[in-house]
Amino acid sequence: MEDLAIVDLYWQRSEQAISESERKYGTYCSSIAERICRSERDAEECVSDTWLAAWNSMPDKRPERLGLYLGCLTRHAAISRLRAEQSLKHGGAEIDLVLDELSDVLPSDNDPAKEAEARELGEAVRSFADHLTETERHVFLGRYYYGLPVKNISERLGYSESRTKSLMHRLRGRLRKQLEKEGLL
Repeated sequence: MEDLAIVDLYWQRSEQAISESERKYGTYCSSIAERICRSERDAEECVSDTWLAAWNSMPDKRPERLGLYLGCLTRHAAISRLRAEQSLKHGGAEIDLVLDELSDVLPSDNDPAKEAEARELGEAVRSFADHLTETERHVFLGRYYYGLPVKNISERLGYSESRTKSLMHRLRGRLRKQLEKEGLL
């Protein structure tokens, strides 16, 4: 089923919207949640939370790209679950480190009136990632989208952690320069 038809089902408040979303995007959403939560059980709950969040948000929003929208909802659910779990267990969280590392690069204003500006910022970051080498993209997305620990990224690439951290630092600097150049910072 096409995305627009699925969105229409949400707007019609048809429960078929959830089953169609799950059929088309269930695997995609599960992979996002599993990478962040590192637990199949937690990932399943995050994906269930995604369908509920989509159901509750669709009457107000009509996403242009349903897959991206559902992926963002899943990522948000997984990060929230991970934060809650890690704060209970450890008093600290890897995802907090990730967001802290980007805090000096990305604005933190969540004012709904600036939604268009946020979309523009998202497009700029997406464009930045599109122009990275495969290794740089692996590091950037692994760390700043999936929230992977530096150690895991380093092991996958066969790099030392210090080399990976250095690459992340250079990537954040390049992102900052691009955002400043585009007037987004």
